[in-house]
Amino acid sequence: MTQSTTLTVNGDKQTVDIAPDAMLLYVLRDNLGLKGPKFGCGLSQCGACTVLLGDRAVRSCVTPATAAEGQHVTTLEGLGTPDNPDPLQQAFIDEQAAQCGYCINGMIMQAKSFLNDNPNPSRDDIKQALNNNLCRCGTHMRIVRAVERAARIGDKA
Repeated sequence: MTQSTTLTVNGDKQTVDIAPDAMLLYVLRDNLGLKGPKFGCGLSQCGACTVLLGDRAVRSCVTPATAAEGQHVTTLEGLGTPDNPDPLQQAFIDEQAAQCGYCINGMIMQAKSFLNDNPNPSRDDIKQALNNNLCRCGTHMRIVRAVERAARIGDKA
C-alpha cells in the first residue's frame, strides 16, 4: 500500500508514491535519485544520512518521509553546485577534509545547521557539534579546520 506524498527537496516540489512508513533517506535516494545522504547505520548513530529539515539537521534514516511534508528538505546536492559550491563545501575541499568521504555528507550538513545558529564558534564548539557524526578514516582535524574556515568566510560575507 502506498500513499502520495509531496516533498520540497532542494527547492523543488515533488510528489512521490511511498509506503506510509518510508524513511526519508530511502525516499531521497531511491525515489528521487539523490546520493548525498548515505546509509550508514540505520539507527541515527553515525550521521552519514544527515539532511536539513528547514534549518535543523536531522537523521534521515529514522525520519519518516511524511514528517517532511510542508517543510523544506535540503541535501548536500542542494547546498551548491560543482561550479559554485557553498562556502562550507569549498572549505571542505580546500582543507582536503575527506579521505574515504563516506561521512562527509553528514559532517557538512551537521556543520551547516550548526553554523546557521553559531556563526562564530570556537574549536571546542565545533568539536561538540560534530561529536555524534562518525568518521572512521581519521580526518577529524581537517573537518574541524574546514568548519573553522567556513565560519571565517561567513564573517567576511
